[in-house]
Amino acid sequence: MGAHRSAWSLAAAFFAAAWMFPAPGHARDITTDGIIADTVSAATSCMHWRPVGTCFWLRCSLFGGCSIRASLKVGHFNPDLVVSAYGDAGNPWAEIRESLSLAADLGMNAVFRAATGSTVDLGSGTASVEGTKGSDHRNLLFKEVDAVGHPWQLFSELSDSFDLLCPSVATPFLPYKQSKLNAVAWRLGATEAGYPATWIPGMREIGSWPVNTWGPVHPRHGFVTQAEDPKAAAVIAQRAGDIVTRAGQPHVYQNLASGGTRNLLGTRVWLPPPLLENNWRTGQWQMHAPASRQSCEVFGSNDLGSAGGWSAGKVSQSGSYAWTLWRPYQCCARAGQVFLGNVDWMNYP
Repeated sequence: MGAHRSAWSLAAAFFAAAWMFPAPGHARDITTDGIIADTVSAATSCMHWRPVGTCFWLRCSLFGGCSIRASLKVGHFNPDLVVSAYGDAGNPWAEIRESLSLAADLGMNAVFRAATGSTVDLGSGTASVEGTKGSDHRNLLFKEVDAVGHPWQLFSELSDSFDLLCPSVATPFLPYKQSKLNAVAWRLGATEAGYPATWIPGMREIGSWPVNTWGPVHPRHGFVTQAEDPKAAAVIAQRAGDIVTRAGQPHVYQNLASGGTRNLLGTRVWLPPPLLENNWRTGQWQMHAPASRQSCEVFGSNDLGSAGGWSAGKVSQSGSYAWTLWRPYQCCARAGQVFLGNVDWMNYP
């Protein structure tokens, strides 16, 4: 597996990217180069790169016979998706808002009204409050969501460091989920009725139920009962990640493969598991908007004892939020024609 290649090549790819993509400002909008810059700056915190084992290959040649070759197996988190949760102001990722989101807007109202006969204004939604003063539903918020392949994957394909980096299954800029293209399910939630977690309180809660819950994963639609807007957006992002990392869900989306192994770019890759709430080993989140963060976390932290709470410094006046979803991969470079097996030195992640 190019075992003699220095591990500095891994860092070099990220330092080169940091130089090419300077850090973004603090405006509401984020851009592609800003997302990549954020991602590079968070690499040391979010990647968790480790040598985790050895892979064995059978290599044969016409005149040299066959021999067994070894390659290093590594593990690290990849930035797979940019997930945006937003209301009236639209997706905070400028390039996506001006292209994919605009295209989705064109047909959204017609599809919803044809299916339901409703004349609801689908443009509404930012920090939506249902009911009147004193109603039990004053904290019922609604947000759209876009889950798009992370642009870093396009840049990473230009790197010469594949011996130490695992390729991602995510396709850059591919829309894995746009809630506006599934307006009926995202607004009404009827497709979620078959899941027990939709009806049983405490199942699949983000956080600890009942004392410290941000909201449930199910039903996976655009409404959340939550007093804090950043937490509501986080719940929506978690729901989108939950959908796209699982096959066969009753939604309109593109599946981001999870589990099993694949051969990608000359590398044998062990894919991440489906995203699971409260479990950093299945995925971590890095915020881009409205605040840029150079570290990763899982949603649902207990902030009851902190002065400002988790939402402090994260409230978006426009109601627009964006995160990168980092997911754990393992891989080893191809060293022969036939993969014989592997020995792991440690569990990862």
